[in-house]
Amino acid sequence: MKRAALCLILFLLAISASAADLTQTRPSLERITVDPTLILVGDGDTVTIEWSEDDRERVRILGIDTPETQNRSHNLSYDQSFGQKATGFAMGAFATATRVELLRAAETDGYGRTLGYMFVDGKNYSTLIVRAGLAAETVSHYGDNGFPEESQEVLEVSRTVGPVPFEPPHQFRRRMRELSEWTKKLELDDN
Repeated sequence: MKRAALCLILFLLAISASAADLTQTRPSLERITVDPTLILVGDGDTVTIEWSEDDRERVRILGIDTPETQNRSHNLSYDQSFGQKATGFAMGAFATATRVELLRAAETDGYGRTLGYMFVDGKNYSTLIVRAGLAAETVSHYGDNGFPEESQEVLEVSRTVGPVPFEPPHQFRRRMRELSEWTKKLELDDN
């Protein structure tokens, strides 16, 4: 019995240690080429690279936060204003690119996604979508993530564009979570 309990404790410790480990396991801190046809756009700041049938890499693009699109599994029952436009911008940018590069950070985010900058035909994608008025910069909140030049470029472009025409995405997400929780509570109360 003691041996089973010890095994269970060791197993739980291993799970919690691996969950807390955010170290990037793929090559990082250097630009790698990505075939544009392997890129699936999730929204304006998230893409999935389908390296193979069994190897998909979700990338949260650094330096930006774009308006949200409907995603019920994330408690987003509605599109945020400009969410579809930001997604369309990303789709167009990656679909028309002749060369795409990914610069991964040394760590992943809490959801296991790669954090990185994407470059479309040599241009920092984050600066392109900020310049289009479809993304808010996040460098001033999260720092440079180990990429001072790329981050500074995002900040500089953001200063020239002015305020974005949409609610900050983090506030929209929080508001939608609250709405979802309230709706679920009403449904439970009715039953």
